[in-house]
Amino acid sequence: MTEPMTGALTPVGATSWQSQPHAIVERDGVRYTLLGTAHVSRVSVEAVEDAIGSGAFDAVAVELDAQRLQAISDPDALAKLNLVDVIRKGRVALFAANLALAAYQRRLAEQLGIEPGAELKRAVALAHERALPVALIDRDVGLTFKRASKKLGFFGRMKLVGSLLGGLMASDELGEEEIEKLKQGDMLESSFGEFAKSSPELYEAIIAERDRYMAAKLRAQAGTARDVLAVVGAGHLAGLARHLADDAQAPAATTAELEHAPKGTSVRWVMTAITLAILAMIGWGYYQGGAELGRQLVQEWIVITAGFAALGALAALSHPLGILAAAIAAPLKPIRPPGISPGLFSGLIEAYLRKPAYNDFMSLRDDAGTVRGWYRNRVSRTLLSFLLANIGSSIGVWVAGLRIAGKVLS
Repeated sequence: MTEPMTGALTPVGATSWQSQPHAIVERDGVRYTLLGTAHVSRVSVEAVEDAIGSGAFDAVAVELDAQRLQAISDPDALAKLNLVDVIRKGRVALFAANLALAAYQRRLAEQLGIEPGAELKRAVALAHERALPVALIDRDVGLTFKRASKKLGFFGRMKLVGSLLGGLMASDELGEEEIEKLKQGDMLESSFGEFAKSSPELYEAIIAERDRYMAAKLRAQAGTARDVLAVVGAGHLAGLARHLADDAQAPAATTAELEHAPKGTSVRWVMTAITLAILAMIGWGYYQGGAELGRQLVQEWIVITAGFAALGALAALSHPLGILAAAIAAPLKPIRPPGISPGLFSGLIEAYLRKPAYNDFMSLRDDAGTVRGWYRNRVSRTLLSFLLANIGSSIGVWVAGLRIAGKVLS
């Protein structure tokens, strides 16, 4: 085989692991062999074993981040989770998304008889056995969800949540066509179902951006290695090879750019503006209609916002004190600090008074696959307490605003 020029992309031979989709890129004195795998294939596991066992590589890179590696390597990882910290630090939505992905992967494992990502786990284990350095080159899945969410807008986010929940609650087996597509694609993309195919913004965040990110991480972490094996999903092979060969931007600048996740200020500002408008209408009601109308408007605000927050917490079967806390916190929206929500109080009370046991964490992935499981498991029910109380509170603000506007303008 003719050696490729620096930065060139060259598909190669057809024996053993080389019969699998792969390419070679040489750049800056480092030879990168990109092995494209299917995350649900025993053949891919065998290809990884053959490649690392050949002794041809002095470093191994895998399409994982630290969180996903821990999840597939440590069966007790969930049991070590501090659920209270997850709620306090505002990571509930990301944790719920990770839970949905984990449930989808469990469904695949049960149907196909192989754990999704088994080839990545095997690559890390074999590299450690041979004392080879291991590089985790994928972006943190939480950052990917955040950046995808920012690109989609409000209605796109709703579709995103719907796609996750659809995959989470589905009980029917995947068809052969879907499995074949999964073997050629990416686990995150497959988790979002049909939405991923029709959303360029989602594709950009979960596929194209990660191709750039992993190429930059490979260049940055090459170190003293001269022959690096990178084990990645087949859906990333072409894009990763192209960026690895052609990108001119410094790796650190690329990773910093793709790790940036702007805070979700748009929805917060919209809700703040709505709240201020409602307060202004209440003030106008006092001015125009006197104390009686003013009191009626204040009562409308308190009863409606408290009622909908309480209904949200009740829908989650929260502890009675959690329902009460959500109802008390909701009307205080105009004076609550940012990030302090009715769901925060409801979720924290649920976590404290119905503290999840070890078995709740260990059965979480299985329980998350059904509606009944979400309510039975104390971890997922705590998440529901947080999410549904906040959803109820937001609905209450809109309903109260419309009721108040109707009375002021009538």
